[in-house]
Amino acid sequence: MKTSTISIIGLVVLGFVALNGLFIVQQTQQGIVLQFGEPKRTLQDPGLNWKIPFIQNVVFYENRVLSMVSSDSDEVILADQKRLEVDTYARYQIVNPLLFYQTVRNVQGVEQRLDAIVDSSVRRVLGGATLVDILSEKRSDLTTSIREEVNASAESLGLDIIDVRIRRADYPDATSQNIFNRMKSEREREAKEFRATGEEEAQKIRADADKQRTVMVADARRQSEILRGEGDAKSIQIYADAFGQDKDFFSFYRSMQAYRKTFSEEGTSLVLSPDSEFFRFFGSKSGAASE
Repeated sequence: MKTSTISIIGLVVLGFVALNGLFIVQQTQQGIVLQFGEPKRTLQDPGLNWKIPFIQNVVFYENRVLSMVSSDSDEVILADQKRLEVDTYARYQIVNPLLFYQTVRNVQGVEQRLDAIVDSSVRRVLGGATLVDILSEKRSDLTTSIREEVNASAESLGLDIIDVRIRRADYPDATSQNIFNRMKSEREREAKEFRATGEEEAQKIRADADKQRTVMVADARRQSEILRGEGDAKSIQIYADAFGQDKDFFSFYRSMQAYRKTFSEEGTSLVLSPDSEFFRFFGSKSGAASE
């Protein structure tokens, strides 16, 4: 009975020790075994591992690719003196967990250090480039140069920089507003020029139309005068031919027209001698002119 109790106690102690001494490194992890805060060994292969219970502990790190986005936009002065606000992001991997632990300890610490390294490299590389370079195919070469510089500095942190990219490169708000105002002023100037040119063309067209109208009216008036003169001449000729055939009748007809015009209005008064030439057709009942 006493032996069984001791055996049970031994098994319990052994199980407790095994529970606190055994641990598993996952495929997505790597770690460092620490003894009172001092690194003892590095674990980069997945599987079951052992540590001294209550004396040693394990710190795990990711062995997958991690991402870091810049916290703030950086204002960069380019080689052509243009100012840009640049946002970047980086992808990195912990390749030396021991060095990583000794320098930055955790992911939060490395992101602060890496952010400063990336900002410095971005300023240095883009400071020698122009805006045209950033907007052209040379942008890929610029990002490659930034990655190489960042990787050279990040090796001391136990990191391998997979990639560094420029997410956004834009003018600062004040510069963008100034550019917009210049563009607006330029468009307004062009609009005024177009309006002035259009008004000038309109004046030319109106002047030409007025000239053509004046010429056309003058030609029409001249033609009408010619036609009227020809008509009057033709009328006079017809009258002359008609009345020339009987001069007495022509004289009588003209007198009748004179009488009609003279006595057509009421209250007409004439002071004439009875033997006036005007009343020569009133001398006989037949209407013959009095001698």
